[in-house]
Amino acid sequence: MGPQSPGDPGGVDLYVGGVEHAVLHLLYARFWHKVLFDLGYVSSLEPFRRLFNQGYILAAAFKDERGIYVDAFAVEERDGAFSYEGRPVTREWGKMGKSLKNAVSPDEMYEAYGADTLRLYEMQMGPLDASRPWETRDVIGMYRFLQRVWRNLVDEDTGASRVIDDKPADEVVRLLHKTIDGVRTDMEAMRFNTAIAKLIELNNHLTSVASKLGGTPRAIAEPFVLLLAPLAPHVAEELWASFGATASLAEAPFPTADPALLVEDTVELPVSINGKVRARITVASDADEATVRAAALAEPNVLAHLGGSAPKKLIVVAGRMVNIVM
Repeated sequence: MGPQSPGDPGGVDLYVGGVEHAVLHLLYARFWHKVLFDLGYVSSLEPFRRLFNQGYILAAAFKDERGIYVDAFAVEERDGAFSYEGRPVTREWGKMGKSLKNAVSPDEMYEAYGADTLRLYEMQMGPLDASRPWETRDVIGMYRFLQRVWRNLVDEDTGASRVIDDKPADEVVRLLHKTIDGVRTDMEAMRFNTAIAKLIELNNHLTSVASKLGGTPRAIAEPFVLLLAPLAPHVAEELWASFGATASLAEAPFPTADPALLVEDTVELPVSINGKVRARITVASDADEATVRAAALAEPNVLAHLGGSAPKKLIVVAGRMVNIVM
């Protein structure tokens, strides 16, 4: 909030709220801001630069034979059927709340898994602007992800850091910068679920790296934790301290991708024969058409389908595919 630079009108950068608030405090805020604008007290026509309506978190709700909602957490499931105190009930999905008796207490999630796990689960459930069903048993997935992150960076037996000063392989550095670029883009667009998916992919790769090297290179570990911080701040802060940092990671700049490392050296192209993909070839990103043609015709699967015959036509769509017509 507040002016960003000389001449900037100020105001709220981002307003996140459910669509039901459009006729409540969102309406009131806009009305009074416009009054102040007309009176000359503020210089911006709107109080919010950006509005984002998040979806609902849905949860299973259960009705008995009378159509009355029962406590969702006292319902038992057996062989796909649901019962409450021995009586059959029917399941439906609805907005989590007291009226449907299906509200999940955050306190229980904190105690069982910690705040970061709950944060991650809520954000990875799906697009923020869509309504998503809550499944308590799926929370464990994010808990295990954080455990794997911790094991890659901290020795579970001794508590010592597993961060090493070895130079990381080029492929790992490229994957890191691809992740940085993707996470920054996703966060700006509030696509937290896909940002988390990219971090999971990178962490899975770091598991094999740590296994081979006996630890995770610092050049990878530090930016990885900074990427994780907005999503799981408590775990990230603990990991940052384990690296020997004396200041909070909140004071560290958010990672920026190197554009040169986002360019792929090679590209995989599908080879289609009479409209069906029969093989895939890997060539240099800047390979000319003759090189791509030669690689396609030398691919064993392509040779088998050609059966010694020359193709009637071979079309190279640069950077996308090779199409062979027999």
